[in-house]
Amino acid sequence: MTKLHIRKDDNVIVLAGKDKGKKGKVLKVLVAEQRAIVEGLNMVKKSQKPSAKNPQGGIVEQEAPIHISNLSLIDPKSGKATRVSIKHEGKNVIRIAKKSGEEIK
Repeated sequence: MTKLHIRKDDNVIVLAGKDKGKKGKVLKVLVAEQRAIVEGLNMVKKSQKPSAKNPQGGIVEQEAPIHISNLSLIDPKSGKATRVSIKHEGKNVIRIAKKSGEEIK
């Protein structure tokens, strides 16, 4: 299993695909598939059978996973895409934006 530069609750920008240039918050990271689900992006329609939760059934719109290579973290200072460097301080791992040198929370 590989380590990924994107985590849950990060703000990211899409670099390629139908949602290129859009920004969003990461809801879930699928480490094994190297994909992430981003809030409000890569929406797909899915048919759903009636259930107790949704007695009507029908067509539901939901977020589909996006490959990690098509996402980039947003620099906290400039608001643009940035690469990430990792700094170790004891047992803590700190992610730093390459463009501004700011720490990514």
